[in-house]
Amino acid sequence: MTCRSDFLRILEQRGYLHQATNLEGLDARLEKGPITAYCGFDPTGDSFHVGNLVQIMQLRRLQQAGGKPILLLGGATARVGDPSDKNAMRPMLTEERLAQNISGLRGIFGQFLRFDDSPTGAVIVDNADWLLGLHHLDFLTRIGRHFTLNRLITFDFIRRRLEAEQPMSILEMGYSLLQAYDFAHLWKEMGCELQLCGADQWANAVCGIELARKLHDVELFATTTPLVTTADGVKMGKTAQGAVWLRADRLAPYDYWQFWRNVDDRDVGRFLRLFTDLPLDEIARLEALGGAEINEAKKILAREATTMCHGQEAAQAAAETARQTFEQGGAGEDLPRLALSAAEFGDGLALVEALVRLGLCASKGEARRLVSGGGAYLGGQAVADEGRQIVKADLDGQGQVKLSAGRKRHGILSVA
Repeated sequence: MTCRSDFLRILEQRGYLHQATNLEGLDARLEKGPITAYCGFDPTGDSFHVGNLVQIMQLRRLQQAGGKPILLLGGATARVGDPSDKNAMRPMLTEERLAQNISGLRGIFGQFLRFDDSPTGAVIVDNADWLLGLHHLDFLTRIGRHFTLNRLITFDFIRRRLEAEQPMSILEMGYSLLQAYDFAHLWKEMGCELQLCGADQWANAVCGIELARKLHDVELFATTTPLVTTADGVKMGKTAQGAVWLRADRLAPYDYWQFWRNVDDRDVGRFLRLFTDLPLDEIARLEALGGAEINEAKKILAREATTMCHGQEAAQAAAETARQTFEQGGAGEDLPRLALSAAEFGDGLALVEALVRLGLCASKGEARRLVSGGGAYLGGQAVADEGRQIVKADLDGQGQVKLSAGRKRHGILSVA
């Protein structure tokens, strides 16, 4: 169907809309006025990566369309662990680790959403505030009685585990009930009518809608996003070098900029729609570019995405570093650096160790494979000797030398 409401039309046009529990009903509800919606994030780590970004961007689109976003941090449900698409139970998190993770995640949201006292101001809630106080027997009699095992085992993520004869605890099976209660609670306390989530959360969202109907005789709604993969089928957020983190202390803004700059040509238009605020007609023009011109579109994608996550100054610095590095053969200020004293450097440093310490390789084994495969460069020259030492003669007049892993990832070793 063609959606009439601004929010759903945006989701359709930009590629966020995968499933909806009652699309016509939701569209009609949105035509009556703004809506409050939530998206849940279990704090299993202290930073999000770009694989989580599509959900944050959904909330941004909601706010831009006049709705109110609620960001739910699962301080309680993270203790259980979402069993969706998992083959085994997650390790239990300590209180200290949960607190650290929640603190780390809160700061990321402010880059993408507006937090204020206005009707559309985003708010952060923690389900530990209402779930930890529930008595077990009270939860079973009030909530558990509305669910049957017959119903739960029809959900794909449970059925797959059972068919594979992989153990699944009662604790994990109860995750859907806890998330369902979240939705019903947010409707009762905050008037939340819509859950925005990924496709892997479909069953949990449906549980919440059914529970709210039974407890409060109200119709709520849910929409899901598709699983975002790159053109070659890799799950969004993962690279050969690791996760693409949204926190600057986990991944430098320059490396974040480079991630977007280096996306596959086939992904440019789709990622511009999902991860930037550029108008759709401008995106259509950019994705139609061919040949070398598509690189200019990638630079725009990198600029817009990095500005949103790290700010305009960081995006400009990353672009300038890239220009100096690639166009002028220089060593931009924003590249990762390893600074050693003359005493630390001594008679030299093994190339493989320098590659690891600069973060260009995850391990010495990976560094050796890079060198043997012809992908390591020292001062712009390819190095094939795995035992190569970096010595004083390799340093320039400023006491530094550029190391490269391939043609796109660089770092600076400096000795003073």
